[in-house]
Amino acid sequence: MTEPVVRQVAFGLIVNPTSARGGGAKVGAEVLALLQAAAVNVVNLSGVSSHDAIASAKAAIASASIDALIVVGGDGTAQLGVNLCADTKLPLGVVSAGTGNDTARALATHDMALPELVAKFIKSASNPRSVDVMKCVGHGETFWSFGSISAGFDALCNARANRMSWPKGPSRYQLAMLAELAAFKPIRYRAVIDGQVRNFEAMLCVAANAQSFGGGMLIVPHAKVDDGFFDLLILHKISRPELLKVFPKVYKGNHVTHPAVEFVRCQELHLEAVSEVHGAMPCFADGEAKGHSPLKITLHAGALKVLG
Repeated sequence: MTEPVVRQVAFGLIVNPTSARGGGAKVGAEVLALLQAAAVNVVNLSGVSSHDAIASAKAAIASASIDALIVVGGDGTAQLGVNLCADTKLPLGVVSAGTGNDTARALATHDMALPELVAKFIKSASNPRSVDVMKCVGHGETFWSFGSISAGFDALCNARANRMSWPKGPSRYQLAMLAELAAFKPIRYRAVIDGQVRNFEAMLCVAANAQSFGGGMLIVPHAKVDDGFFDLLILHKISRPELLKVFPKVYKGNHVTHPAVEFVRCQELHLEAVSEVHGAMPCFADGEAKGHSPLKITLHAGALKVLG
């Protein structure tokens, strides 16, 4: 009697070679070599652009030719992986090779040595962990976010920093913050939080499933990625000098005791944000520009399977 053929577990791999000023290519090559050395099947889905990688990955998922997906890059690449794997049975592994790496940080894979991390990915492929993820319907698009979605002062700083070619690194965000502060005025928000309507003026609102954004800024230090809720952080209206004092405290999570800071645990949020200076506020999800408000954010408990 002929023995049934058992298909070898296959890992899809997407590498962003441009992350970390080209460091992503080196990390990706090492991940590929470690997977091959472990004698697992690897399907390289990387393309010349993110659009190519997405198309290749969607085809592989549709044909069930991969059993897990590993992405190598920064938070933008991690978000690409989240949007491919959320609400499917395909588990995702995130290897940090960017400047922010908040997704990998939240999944406790950021500081692991690559041989240990790849071995853990392989071992957990048959029994991945379930984590929560947010689904957002925004201006003209629907997407998934694992970490955070913001529409406030921080989003303006992020947008300005992305337009700046100099300097490199964290100092660019700090200079963008100072530049935005000069003309910044409180934002008018209308929020429907789990069915309850609230209208208020604030400096920022962030829907956070994970603890950090912006490269380790502890925006919601108590957040958990598997508790069935996300946290809405509201920094209520304060003066510009006070904002300049409070905002840097986010780097260590020391802002949480400020009287203008409020946290609301929720599962669904409708958010409209309008600025006297900017009009409808820009939105950023996991560091990526995602149109502008209004937004509808819904928490999907356990909808993302992850390796590690």
